[in-house]
Amino acid sequence: MNNLFGEFLGTLVLCAFGNGICACCLLNKSKGQNAGWLMINIGWGIAVTMGVFTAIACGAPQADINPAVTLTKLMGGVYTLPHALITMSVQIAGGFCGAVVAWLCYLGHWEATDDKGIKLGVFATGPAIRNTPANLITEIIGTMALIVLIMVIFSVPVGGSAGLVSGFGPFLVGFLVLAIGTAFGGPTGYAINPARDLGPRIAHAVLPIAGKGGSDWGYSWIPIVGPFIGAGLSYAIVKAIGVAFVG
Repeated sequence: MNNLFGEFLGTLVLCAFGNGICACCLLNKSKGQNAGWLMINIGWGIAVTMGVFTAIACGAPQADINPAVTLTKLMGGVYTLPHALITMSVQIAGGFCGAVVAWLCYLGHWEATDDKGIKLGVFATGPAIRNTPANLITEIIGTMALIVLIMVIFSVPVGGSAGLVSGFGPFLVGFLVLAIGTAFGGPTGYAINPARDLGPRIAHAVLPIAGKGGSDWGYSWIPIVGPFIGAGLSYAIVKAIGVAFVG
């Protein structure tokens, strides 16, 4: 259980930076307003890198910061079921706290922003076109791209028998997230991480955000179920192609 503080703090950092870049680009009177989708993708890629570094430094050598990644490792024998469930719980808590940090940083901008959908978009993902099967497929594909390619990045053929140079891996994972966002992020905003969506969505629901609307709980199961399905499929693919499991 030594990984729990690292997973909590790493996910907190992930969402503080990730939700922060969304606030910067979306909220009225922000100096970064209208910076665009590419800037949001770059910001999330950097957020993942910083979150992984934080998790590792604070005692989580696995540095999942994502319940879908944790589920894949559970199937691979890295975690017991109780350990995996507790790890997922602290990741969601970290996502909640990271979103609170972003809310506090932009405290003066919520009232200045009239669009309730934009305010929710700072915290949680949502579909560009609401189509349940299509949205679910997008989240599955994005998560599979994340997990399978993480396994590939850290595999022996790529990193050699000694592995990647220490500290280099998190940069590659951040770059991977940027690639996923630019390739597959348009339809749903690419949660690909239940903690990244659920924790901040809960924060949106409970925080006293000026002029907010609903938290779109009717959609909220898609960025949870989709990544978990993607995790299961990713494990099957990794086993089938013979890539050594990252443990």
